[in-house]
This record gives sequence, structure tokens and C-alpha cells, in this order.
Amino acid sequence: MVMNERKTIDLEQGWDFMQKGIMKLKNILEGLPETPFNSEDHMLLYTTIYNMCTQRPPHDYSQQLYDKYRESFEEYIRSTVLPSLREKHDEFMLRGLVKRWADHKVMVRWLSRFFNFLDRHFVKRTGLPSLYEVGLTCFRELVYQELKVKVRVAVISLIEQEREGEQIDRALLKNILDIFVEIGMGQMDYYENDFEAALLADSAAYFSRKALGWISEDSSPNYMLKAEECLEQEKHRISCYLHSSSEPKLLEKVQHALWFVYARKHSGYHALLEDDKVENLSRMVRVFSKVSEFLDSLANTLNQRITDKGTALVKEAEDAADRKKGDKKDVVGLQEQVFVRKVIELHDKYVAYVNDCFQNHTLFHKALKEAFEVFCNKGVGGSSSAELLATFCDNILKKGGSEKLSDEAIEETLEKVVKLLAYISDKDLFAEFYRKKLARRLLFDKSANDDHERSILTKLKQQCGGQFTSKMEGMVTDLTLAKENQTSFEEYLSNNPNANPGLT
Repeated sequence: MVMNERKTIDLEQGWDFMQKGIMKLKNILEGLPETPFNSEDHMLLYTTIYNMCTQRPPHDYSQQLYDKYRESFEEYIRSTVLPSLREKHDEFMLRGLVKRWADHKVMVRWLSRFFNFLDRHFVKRTGLPSLYEVGLTCFRELVYQELKVKVRVAVISLIEQEREGEQIDRALLKNILDIFVEIGMGQMDYYENDFEAALLADSAAYFSRKALGWISEDSSPNYMLKAEECLEQEKHRISCYLHSSSEPKLLEKVQHALWFVYARKHSGYHALLEDDKVENLSRMVRVFSKVSEFLDSLANTLNQRITDKGTALVKEAEDAADRKKGDKKDVVGLQEQVFVRKVIELHDKYVAYVNDCFQNHTLFHKALKEAFEVFCNKGVGGSSSAELLATFCDNILKKGGSEKLSDEAIEETLEKVVKLLAYISDKDLFAEFYRKKLARRLLFDKSANDDHERSILTKLKQQCGGQFTSKMEGMVTDLTLAKENQTSFEEYLSNNPNANPGLT
């Protein structure tokens, strides 16, 4: 290959020289005996293209070379690549396609180097597709479009074999599915339309068949165990060879298929909630986490369950208050204190359900909130919920209260009371009752611990805002200053026995 002299090169002469280099590359790709390219070969091929593109018109052959670059791929694909793939089937066809795609990318990379000057100048100036795009487009239009259906069928067949417990070549599937992604050159359309859509439909049908078998022979807990296991396997499958964007779509399809079969036989969750079957409920939520019909139904069931429980507590406290109305001394007595404690316990129980069992899902938080708002705003024994909570706090914070708790337990209980306050519609009424009881504790030295007083005010401030607690904080601050002044005055008198404060 000798083309060193700078002279006008006609198209046929120059292209004959380029074809020798292209044929050498094809032979290397086909595994035929051929010496590797060296730096001199590369430079001569590059220089030939450079000269043919920089000659004066009519000998500037940039457009012709651009066309022949594409034709080189088309000729090689039609004469060599497609015949070799057409004679293969199933897994052998997939392996052949992976090799041909890898070889094609090598060919694109090398020819793009030889034609680099064309790419940097003519292509850039005219706005035509880059040589890299042209090379990949040739494979997509001639190889991919012809084989995509056969490839999709073969891949989905292998996936079903793996679902049935057979060993398959996962690396092969990963390489094949990478072709669906790469062939889009930055777009996911080919992967989604030519493979993923069919996979989703097939998966829905497959798991519907499996679910029908499970539901006919297994109990509800065993069905859920099998469903959860298959979902975990699908997640692992996605991580091994499917594109990550398929995960939410595939899991949703599988979950809907499993749910549709399950819901035809099992309709409610009252028994699971009634019997506190936490493990079964947790698994059910994990298995059907993407099924809105299930989530809405379970959230409504939870809401009704909490509402019923809370309303029963109100009724129980009302009945107890009516029985003691004749001899009750305080407006709010022991039964009302017990009522608040039971509401706290109920809240603890179902908050744990929502956070742990129901994966902290906003839908269940909403169900819990709405349920507590229903019965937390009902009065007991003539007292509003706001008064009950204020009195409950007073009983904890004052000296001699009926609630004998450790410092840690007091802090925890106050935190829970403040959370219940979020469900009270008339928070200003709570503030009014709380201020009156706080004033009595402070003025008559009934407060058991100043730190606890400040702590609950901090919690209330975080929950309701600074304006809500400003007067209460002022009361605590004023009394603290008064105590400090009193202490300082007494110290002064003890240190100055002759001082006359003017008091008789």
C-alpha cells in the first residue's frame, strides 16, 4: 500500500485502495489469516481519505465516500453476517448475534478511525448523521429488524425455563438485552417496544397460571409465601440481566397477576387485623405493594378497624363516667385518665403497624390520621378531648399525681400526648386548659420537675408553632426569674444580718 505522493486521486483509484484496508479488517473479524494493522497502514488509509476530501472540485469526493462508507457495512452484512445468523436457531442464534454485534462495533470503531477526517469536517458541516450512527444504523436496519422477533421469543423462552428451575446462561441474556438497549443509541424505545412489552405480557400470563395452581392447593399464608419467593426471584433476575428500568413495570405486572387470582378467593383482611397477624399482613403488603386496589382496600379496612376500636374506648369511658356521675368529685376522674392511657396504647399499636407492617406507606398514615380524628374529638363525661389531654398532662407533671413514672417514661408519655394533640381540631382549647393547669402548678409549687415542664413546651412548640406556646413559656420564665430573685434576696439577708428590708 503506497500512496505517499500528493496528487489528484480519482474516486475509483482511491476507493480500490480503501477497499483493500476494509477487506483486511473483514478478514480479521472472520478469523481468517491476516496480519494486524500497524501504524503505517492506519496512516495511509487516513491520508487517502484526507486527500480525497480536500481536493479541489470536482475531485472532492466527500459525499461519495460518505455513501461508500455506509455501503461497506451493508455489503458485509448482506453477504456474510445475515447468512451466518439465518442458519442458526434458539440459543445458537443468540450466541451468534452477540458475536456479530461485538464484531460490528469493532468494525465501526476501526472504519471511523480511517474516515475520521470525513467525520470531523464534511459530516459536521453538512449536519449528516455521524459515521458511528451510520454504522450502528446499518446493523439495526438489516440485522436487528429481521431477527428481533426470533430473538425476543428465544429470550422469553429462556426466562420461562429459568422460572421453572432450569439453569440458563444469564451472561448470554445480559449481552442480548444490551443489544436492545444499545441499538437505540441513547433511546430506550427499541428495548421497551420490541422486548419489554412482550416480556410484561408473557410474565402476567405466566404468573396467572402459577397463581391458579397455588390458590387451588395452598392456604392463604402458603400462597403468600410462594408469591413473595417468586417476587424475590424476579428482583434477582432483573439485577442479573434485565435493564433496571424494567423493575417497577415487571414487579407491578407480577403483583397484579398474583393479586387478581388471590382476590377472587380471599376478600377481606378483618380477621388478620383482628387476630394481629402481623407477619401475614406484612408479607401481604410486600407482595402487593404496587397494587393500588389492594392498598386502598386495606387502608379502608385499617381505618374502620381503628375507628371502631377508638369509638369503643369512648363508649366504655362514657359508660364508666355515667355510673360514677353521682359520687364523682372531680370533673375529670380516674376513668378519663384511663381512657387517655388506652388511646395512647391504641395509637402506639397502629403506628407500629403503619411504620413496620405497612412499610410506612403514606396511604396508611392517612387512614390512621383520619380514624383518630374521628374519636379523638369526642368528649367523655362532659369533658372535651382537649381538656382530657390537658388534665392527663397535669396529672403526670404535678406532685402527687396518680401517674408514678420514671423520668424517661414521663418524657416518652409526654411525647405521645403531643402526637395525639395533632388529631384534636380545637388546639386552642387545649392551650387554654393547659395554661390554667400550668399556672396552678407554678403558683402553688405543685410542679414535680422544671425540666419536664420545659420539655413538653418544646414538644408543643415543634408541633403547633412558637405562637402556641409563647404565653406558657413566658409563665415558666417569669416564675424561674422570681425564684432566682427570691433565692438571691434570702442569701443577701443571711449574709447581712443587720440589713433591714423594711418588713415587719
